[in-house]
Amino acid sequence: MHIIFFFSDNVRSFWQYVLASSLGPCVSSGVTIEINGNIVGPSEPSEWRCLANRCDKWIHLKHVNGLTVRGNGTINGRGHKWWDDNDRMRPTSKRLSFKDNPRMHAYIESAESATVSNITKDAPAKSPNTDGIHVSGSRDVSFNQCRIGTGDDCISIVDVCSNLKISNIICGPGHGISIGSLGKHGSNDNVENIVVSDVVFIKSTNGAQIKTWQGGQGHARKIIFERILSQDSYNPIIIDQFYCDHEQCTKHDSAVQVSNITFRQILGTSQEDFAVKLDCSASVPNYN
Repeated sequence: MHIIFFFSDNVRSFWQYVLASSLGPCVSSGVTIEINGNIVGPSEPSEWRCLANRCDKWIHLKHVNGLTVRGNGTINGRGHKWWDDNDRMRPTSKRLSFKDNPRMHAYIESAESATVSNITKDAPAKSPNTDGIHVSGSRDVSFNQCRIGTGDDCISIVDVCSNLKISNIICGPGHGISIGSLGKHGSNDNVENIVVSDVVFIKSTNGAQIKTWQGGQGHARKIIFERILSQDSYNPIIIDQFYCDHEQCTKHDSAVQVSNITFRQILGTSQEDFAVKLDCSASVPNYN
């Protein structure tokens, strides 16, 4: 199945249709969606007409085997007014460009044996929760040749992810490439076999990062960050086992185990006095 969209203006009918439905199951020969032109969201949050007053997804595809999304178009969520409202239910969207989405630019969940490449994502440094690519429950996925600038993590990897390869990425602005956060509210989260290589961080808040909450369970292990260039990032290397984001956190004995972590061939400059920050749990310390 090959679906081609050519757009040059506001296409409300398209995004309403995609939000209201999904493709699947499509298993015979795969699905290719080609976008050439501009998909532009409404400028006012009240005009989005979300389902059941929920706007957590803008473009939503599921139960598709062999999915390819490509084209020369731009998906512009015009999220400035959503950011000002600090609304947690802002919609997430799915060489293709993404610009100013209200929340996460792409959420990849339960993917297997997939490749994401040649994608550009662009949002201001002060836009909250606008992760470039957020990955959960996925394995055997590669990300390469992407240029990501956002107000949150360029790429974030959370629970039940394994065998991911991330390479040839330019990140900035943003909060770096993050394993986590993991273990929030006592959850059992597991991430392993991740390779991040050939990445340039340009004035990002963080660079190569692992972050876990106190009180969590599980593990982050067999993770490699290599051939990394930092250009005036604030925290080029950081492991934080006391991560606490906008909440009142208390001390716990349990923690997510962080082990078998490798940083090698890390070059460049830092805007902070200390380029490496390791904030480790006393009860479940980092090792190897």
